[in-house]
Amino acid sequence: MRTMKLLLGFALTATLFTSCYTDEIIVNDYNNNPSISLNQLLNSYELWYVDLNQTTGYGETPFLDIAFTMSFRNGVLFANNNLVGFGNQGNGYGIDVGVYDTYDMILDINHDIDGFETFDVYQIDNNTIELYNPFNDTSYFLNGYQRSTFDYDFVFYDNIHYFLQEYEAWEKTYTSQFGAINEFDNENYLQFLAGGNDSEFRSSQDANISNPDNIFWDYTGVYGVGNLSNNMYLKTLTLDYDFFDNEYFELSVINDQRIELFHPSSETVYEFTGRGYIQYLRETDAQGRKIEGKKELKKRKQKTAKKDNPRVNTRS
Repeated sequence: MRTMKLLLGFALTATLFTSCYTDEIIVNDYNNNPSISLNQLLNSYELWYVDLNQTTGYGETPFLDIAFTMSFRNGVLFANNNLVGFGNQGNGYGIDVGVYDTYDMILDINHDIDGFETFDVYQIDNNTIELYNPFNDTSYFLNGYQRSTFDYDFVFYDNIHYFLQEYEAWEKTYTSQFGAINEFDNENYLQFLAGGNDSEFRSSQDANISNPDNIFWDYTGVYGVGNLSNNMYLKTLTLDYDFFDNEYFELSVINDQRIELFHPSSETVYEFTGRGYIQYLRETDAQGRKIEGKKELKKRKQKTAKKDNPRVNTRS
């Protein structure tokens, strides 16, 4: 994540990203036969933001469901799948996830994990393209930006929920001297689980565990991340324990590996440090180990209701 600046991209947020979440894209062909080639069109923007909430159809293309941005560079496909390092990794392009080829208005992708996928590409407007997968009748909509004008911070903070899932565990590494004694003082590890209902957490009172796989998880529950008015950079975190009361915090991000939790009821400040970074391709963690059991894959959730795709398959 780039260095956080309170005013960075704030005007851009209002003008560039509001439509990503509120406006409905009308599926009309802005230009069925653009004056430039498909390869030139894909290269006209450095980043293509995957606006998952505009997806139409009931199918899934896995690598598009986990990507925040895609980039098409000289036949190599790049993606920002993680929020850790977002804006810095690969000079802002993300990581190399496959190769692609274009002909006419068809885009063929060979993804490193998911294999071959093919799309019909439609230009919707000056900076929006539709990738239609004729084999699952599903369309994804991508909005084009240059790296210099893309608001990495907005995307990061709008998706904090997923950032918390990008470490195998969060270890408590600081507790303030001020603040009332409370039950959360005994909690030393938190884990936010990807997959499933996408809102499960676990906590542990273990101490000084070097390998997150060896942590014994004492408690489980569901968590939620919310917004605070007039401050994009400060969030709320609610831990709803299965058999205990909720714990409520104000959450702020110190850097890509450290978060601060302010506990208003006790006025205690905690810091947690991420352990065991998970780099999302699809099947392995950062050490190349296959993800099994509870270590399910992060997949962005479409917040809008799924609906039929009006696009017609023209492939013979």
